[in-house]
Formats: sequence, structure tokens, C-alpha cells
Amino acid sequence: MLSLNLSAPGSRLSVLCLGAHSDDIEIGVGGTLLSLMTRGVKLDVHWCVLSAVGARETEARASAADFLAGAASQTVETLSFRDGFFPEQGEAIKSWFEDLKARVSPDVIFTHRRDDAHQDHREVCRLTWNTFRDHFILEYEIPKWDGDLGQPNLYVSVPAAVLQRKIDLLNQHFATQRSKQWFDADTFQGLARIRGMECRAPERFAEGFFARKLLML
Repeated sequence: MLSLNLSAPGSRLSVLCLGAHSDDIEIGVGGTLLSLMTRGVKLDVHWCVLSAVGARETEARASAADFLAGAASQTVETLSFRDGFFPEQGEAIKSWFEDLKARVSPDVIFTHRRDDAHQDHREVCRLTWNTFRDHFILEYEIPKWDGDLGQPNLYVSVPAAVLQRKIDLLNQHFATQRSKQWFDADTFQGLARIRGMECRAPERFAEGFFARKLLML
């Protein structure tokens, strides 16, 4: 399998992370971000959570601070769009996206998957593509009871120690989610093991992404 590097150790990479809810970015791309920083890539991260109110905002900010502790720079935005009603708030969310576009021009954007079963996730993905039309966009996946996982076409290998760090931080920061049947270490490790098997990752674990458009020169 041909390997491509997002960025070499010591180089800078500007990243925009978009998540509908407080734990989405961590679940979908947390291992990738931690792996890049472990490799010595200098990340400039703009981290946006569109629905984070009350305890969920506290969780989001504390978690982002730990996940991005090794970043070269970080900006964390938490917003208060109503959970579960993103399609009905499309105009307001679109306006926010247009404002964001005027403020950032990242090298890579991580967003939700187009075919995600959660309506909030799909709306974030739709507006990501609608707003950022000349950017490198990777869609991440969120496991859930809907059984909507797809077939990724791009993988990022995650070292075992880095995956454990991701899982530890998820368990540490998201007390509001621990009662959910799917939110546990077995789920996160199991999915990473499957993705690692699919790409023959050196340490057996990986995160999977969906790359809709890629330009090679």
C-alpha cells in the first residue's frame, strides 16, 4: 500500500477540526492529531464544537486543552447550536461557516462523514463542503448504535501508546457520556483495531477517513 505523509516531522500543518458535539472530534480524529504531534509535526489547530452548552462546554474545552497540549498553536471555539436540530438551524449555522471561512485557511479540514446517520453530523459535513471548496477535506467516522460505519479509503496509523492516550482522555473528560452503551474503551479500541487491520498498520491500530476529492500533482 502506498503511504503518503500529511506533513514531515518539524514542519508546520494548519488544521481545522469541526465537530457537531463535544466529543466528536476526539473520537473521530483524536488519535491522528496526537500521532502527528508525537511525530514532531507542528500543528496549528482551529478546533470548533458547534453544540457545547453547560457541562458539555466544560468537557469540550478541558478535553481540547489536553488533546492539543503538544500543538504549536490552538484556537478553540464552542458554540450553542441546539443539539439534534442542526438541519432546522441551517441558515444560522451557514452564516457561522461563512464567518469562519473569512478567518481561517487551513491545510487540512477534518469534518463529519457525509453518510453519517446523525442529522447534526450530516449538516456539518454538508456545510463544510459548501463553504470550503478549495481545501483538502477528510471526513471522520463516529461509531454508534445506528450501525452506519462505512468503508474508509484513507487511513492514519496510530501507535498503540497514542491510542491508549486517546482512550484515557475520552474516559477522563466525558463523564456525561459514560452511561451510553457504546461509549467505552472496547468500542474505541475495537474500531481502531479493525481499521488497523484493513491498512496493515505497523502497530495494529489506525483511524479511518473518507477522502471525497484528492488532487495529485
